[in-house]
Amino acid sequence: MKTLFLNALGFFFFGMSVAQVNFAPFVENLNSPVDLQHAGDDRLFVVEQGGVIKILDLNGNVNPTPFLDISGLVSGGSEQGLLGLAFHPDYANNGFFFVNYTKINGDTRIARFSVDPGDPDIALLGSELMILEYSQPFSNHNGGGIAFGPDGYLYIASGDGGSGGDPGNRAQNTTILLGKLLRIDVDNPSGGNNYGIPADNPFAGSITNAQEIWAYGLRNPWRFSFDSLTGDIWIGDVGQGDVEEIDKAGPTEAGLNYGWRCYEGSEPFNTSNCPDPSMLTFPVAEYSSSTGSGNCSVTGGYVYRGDIYNGSYGLYLAADVCSGRVFTVDAGNNLVDQGTFGGSWVSFGVDFTNELYIVDIAGRILKFEGTLIGVDEFDVKTFTLIPNPAHTEVRIASENDKIASIVVTDLKGSIIFSEENVGASEASLSVEQYSKGMYLVRITSEVGATSVQKLAIQ
Repeated sequence: MKTLFLNALGFFFFGMSVAQVNFAPFVENLNSPVDLQHAGDDRLFVVEQGGVIKILDLNGNVNPTPFLDISGLVSGGSEQGLLGLAFHPDYANNGFFFVNYTKINGDTRIARFSVDPGDPDIALLGSELMILEYSQPFSNHNGGGIAFGPDGYLYIASGDGGSGGDPGNRAQNTTILLGKLLRIDVDNPSGGNNYGIPADNPFAGSITNAQEIWAYGLRNPWRFSFDSLTGDIWIGDVGQGDVEEIDKAGPTEAGLNYGWRCYEGSEPFNTSNCPDPSMLTFPVAEYSSSTGSGNCSVTGGYVYRGDIYNGSYGLYLAADVCSGRVFTVDAGNNLVDQGTFGGSWVSFGVDFTNELYIVDIAGRILKFEGTLIGVDEFDVKTFTLIPNPAHTEVRIASENDKIASIVVTDLKGSIIFSEENVGASEASLSVEQYSKGMYLVRITSEVGATSVQKLAIQ
């Protein structure tokens, strides 16, 4: 067997082929999952609406002991429950994570918990620190998403307080926290609170407006995320009954008014005493949820920044709860209906390698399978890669003939390794010096058979 070593050698691009966007089963039999997050390692944390957080490994196995169980603190029914989870950017050192849940009385609480220093798979139940609370007039439209932005601040999505049509015009009222995207500093508390106000918040220092507000005019922002490359904020905002909207803003665009209750998406809804349309920020994409459409409620997702499906790189994904449809939005803000995938999609999530997952409230999580560019279609049984994923070394074996050449590239097409005239039925590649991620291995035999296979390095 021949032993080979990977060396950076320049650039190479394969021909193009396209695979259809799809989702593969990942885990089943969860109890009303509504959120999926990672803590910077190879675990996934699934949030169940009833108040439990469970840990999954990357094979979909569920830890028998929950990470956190606060079911006794959480209200149930309607759109209430444990709704959001975010790990502190320095979680590896401080062990802090944050949750968004509705209390027994229905009000929203943002709280901080700590991991058990003796067991990374269990939280300290008695470690709860209340960060922020606000009342909810009705049981629906609670928002619920929380996430740390690239600036290190905690962002919180709040709904307009519920009922229908925003009867209190709360989303446009900048003196209260409902119908907003909030932004707080959890590392520098001030003013008697367990958080501070970032100096560049649009109403920082105001004595009349709520200083926590980053953006307003939202109805029920059900899932928002940050593009891990650009820092752009993407928001899926649920419509009243006709239009589902997807909003987008740059990471420094503070104080935007997304228009609810004046507009539902780009359509006028109740424009009484509303700002001029020129003062509003309209969706970058929207779709119909009117009668007969089959749609009812948008679920915001993520911009795909994973390493595997390079043809899908940069696409934003969203979904609809009722129709099961999945939508993509490209860099030109063109929305494409990718069809229905048979689930009540209530969330998306990414793992620590930025691979994407979709969450079904019925208890399933599926893993995204996107578009590949640069993988030729050949009989993959001709050659084998063992082990795959690999940590330090991978063995390449030919079933029927000697190997003539091996080319290894990253998913951008850059050559990592190239070897001609191998002249053996097996070869061993050392991979321990290379970063974790996905690579493409192109193998050609001496009789001309060729295969391109994915190799994961962990």
